[in-house]
Amino acid sequence: MAKRIVVTGVAGFVASNLARHLLDRGYLVIGIDNLSAGTLENVDPRVEFHRADICDPSIRTLLTGADAVFHLAAKSSLTDCLEKPLEAARINVLGTLNLLEASRQLKIGKFIYADTSAEYEGITEFPTREDKIKPIGVYAASKHGGAAFCDSYRELYGMNITIMRYFNVYGPAQDWRRVIPPVMSSFIIRMLRGERPVIYGSGEKRRDFIYVDDVNDLHMAVLENPKSNGRVFNAGTGTNFSVNEVYRMIEELLGTGLKPIYKPDLPGEAQITLADTTAARELGWSPKVEIRDGLLRTIQYIQERVLKAA
Repeated sequence: MAKRIVVTGVAGFVASNLARHLLDRGYLVIGIDNLSAGTLENVDPRVEFHRADICDPSIRTLLTGADAVFHLAAKSSLTDCLEKPLEAARINVLGTLNLLEASRQLKIGKFIYADTSAEYEGITEFPTREDKIKPIGVYAASKHGGAAFCDSYRELYGMNITIMRYFNVYGPAQDWRRVIPPVMSSFIIRMLRGERPVIYGSGEKRRDFIYVDDVNDLHMAVLENPKSNGRVFNAGTGTNFSVNEVYRMIEELLGTGLKPIYKPDLPGEAQITLADTTAARELGWSPKVEIRDGLLRTIQYIQERVLKAA
């Protein structure tokens, strides 16, 4: 019998890609999302979809019979979290605790928590290792609160909990509808529309960009390899690029001649993200998609699925 995997936030970018990956490997997927940020068009029709809030105690019924939970639902916009810190804490901390308690009561075999590289905001030694964190911003603090409860439930109740810290994930279905959308999807969409891309600050902030398929390969390693149990893993590549370099790569691929517009820097963002991937590689995983190939795939998706549908 196929294993049942719960994926929260299934209508979002990373989780919708994860759900498809699980389905293609023969798993049954129960998808949960309240559609506050994600969209139904992202959800694979093979998913058993439930529109529900992770903070609702009745969500336990949706976890019944599950073999594992991938908890990706979160309030993840830095701007939204700064403006609504109580809401960020409600979703990212209390929502996580609600799912942990349901998983504990139901004796679910594995719980995988989607954490963030924002945990390293105050760290100045690179690449960043999993054992040194310093969250500063509201988003980072709220995600750290969820991770702290994961640690607590692991220690107190012996639950099998693994934490993944995502760096800058990009690829198909990335959320370009945000007030301040992710760099790559924003650049590509604007430039394909003949609009100048917007860069906040000098453009010299450096990010560890990882293609979503590589993240999904790590998801599978974490789910299927018992060596991952109870550990924390960086989901990054171990290389980084400046925002200006990303703009130049996209411009080389598209040839638009459009120059960026520079606007004032955004508060609360790290200057550098760069993952130490030693722990993830110990699972036999390594990133395979080079950034130019990942950009080409993203451009193709946006041309075929986003702009044609607009």
